[in-house]
Amino acid sequence: MASGGILDQARAAAEPTVRPPGADDHTLLAHELVKDYGDGLGVMGVDLAVDAGEVIMLVGPNGAGKSTFLGCCAGLINPTEGSVWVGGHEAGTIGARAATTYLPDHPVLYDDLSVNEHLAYIARVHGTEDWEEYADDLLEMFNLTDRADDLPNTFSRGLKQKTALLCGLIRPFDLLLIDEPFAGLDRPAQEMLVQVLGDIASDGAAVVVSTHQLDLLEIATRCVGLRDGEVVYDGRPSEEKIRSLTRG
Repeated sequence: MASGGILDQARAAAEPTVRPPGADDHTLLAHELVKDYGDGLGVMGVDLAVDAGEVIMLVGPNGAGKSTFLGCCAGLINPTEGSVWVGGHEAGTIGARAATTYLPDHPVLYDDLSVNEHLAYIARVHGTEDWEEYADDLLEMFNLTDRADDLPNTFSRGLKQKTALLCGLIRPFDLLLIDEPFAGLDRPAQEMLVQVLGDIASDGAAVVVSTHQLDLLEIATRCVGLRDGEVVYDGRPSEEKIRSLTRG
């Protein structure tokens, strides 16, 4: 007789999650969040609230749990315990996914679609209005206009990263989650990304960025430090604090 595994997951999915206090009051709320892989990695009891207009620098050494935390917030990783809520919707539900853009640390792109075709497809799926003009602006800002009809599978790491960023930005969202977005970007693109993230926050979205890039300090409103899956700092960002939190 089968036991555990898929059946346990199905039973858990059928049980309603208890809505924690404040689930409807924040753009993002992690409540007693645990993801235990059994090897000492993951997240262990994270409580974190992020509001509209905030830019959070998520920092910590390798293995601190940053990517796991973002994956749970995006609804791609099921928590062992606790829950995550996006605008009052539990992570992973249709409502939460509709409000969230998530960009992992490695670009995820289609092999057979050009940059323009990526943008058109994503914009239409998510009901972006007047997306064509916005797409042209994004292409120009990240210096991709001349490559718009090319297939990203022929691109360098940096150009793929730019394409993934455009795909994430072309759709509407209330929460932007990005894992190491500066990797592979040239200096002008890094500076442009900081500017764009600041504009997004000014327009009312919440932004959570896993990065040690000190350029982000100019727009970051908070720094959240993870170590061994736990929040060890949540406060004002500074170069000194970020350097201390990223030491292994």
